Amino acid sequence: MQAEKIWLDGSFVPWDQARVHVMTHALHYGTSIFEGIRAYGTKDGGAAVFRLQEHVDRLFDSAAIFRMEIPYTREEISEAIKETVRVNNLKSCYIRPLVFRGGEKVGLNPLDVPVRVMVAAIPFGAYLGEEGLRKGIRAKISSYNRSYINSTSTKAKIGGNYVNSVFAAMEVAADGYDEAILLDTNGYVAEGPGENIFWARRGKVFTTPVPTVLEGITRSSVMTLCEDLGYPVVETHTTRDELYISDEVWFTGTAAEITPIREIDGITIGKGEAGPIARALQDKFFKVVTGEDPAYEHWLARI
Repeated sequence: MQAEKIWLDGSFVPWDQARVHVMTHALHYGTSIFEGIRAYGTKDGGAAVFRLQEHVDRLFDSAAIFRMEIPYTREEISEAIKETVRVNNLKSCYIRPLVFRGGEKVGLNPLDVPVRVMVAAIPFGAYLGEEGLRKGIRAKISSYNRSYINSTSTKAKIGGNYVNSVFAAMEVAADGYDEAILLDTNGYVAEGPGENIFWARRGKVFTTPVPTVLEGITRSSVMTLCEDLGYPVVETHTTRDELYISDEVWFTGTAAEITPIREIDGITIGKGEAGPIARALQDKFFKVVTGEDPAYEHWLARI
């Protein structure tokens, strides 16, 4: 999974030399923000970053919410992302920009702690496995609720927030499942540890509304693709038993892409395989990200 170089504070350093001090504030208190971005090899032999501008904008939104001043412009961060893919000679890869409080300070208040920036890119396949992408995964409702909406920020990708996701992921993995589904503190379906969730019943497609969940960029893309394929999406709250009796359920996310869910809590969803809507979305999505559908060229930042 290792690449050759990482962009750190404005310049490239060898992978093994991209280091921080053990007293780094973000290491102790989770004071970081990040994005997960994918680049894909395109049909012309090049590569393209999927929805780069939207990811960079969300990174800066997260910084504003978390009171962090990123010491680079949006244009500089965008170029750093593309250049990181270039210098590592990558095509299809996962890109991780990370903005973090890097000073060596003990104490919760981070406002006087310096802000540092890193961009890494690594070869990356199907997050939940190639077989899961094709046939669907087994999921379980976690006993851990998604964090209460006013206990943190649902619009910022803050590193510390993901401890909630880590607990859920560990719990269901120990029970032999592929991924977790978290409920909100009112008992309604929220999302996965690192994915948004969709479900289909009787020809209609649904997803959990924001701001209950992170405003996912793949989520937004899939909503657009659904509309274009003739499946209008309704944003609504639902319960776990609605998922049990849905015809299809699937996750979306930069890492997960579009991953069908064939079983939840031991209950078979639909026919126990990737359903027709999820398959149609996958087919469309992978044509879009590899540059085979010119109607969505504006979603690609060519490298």
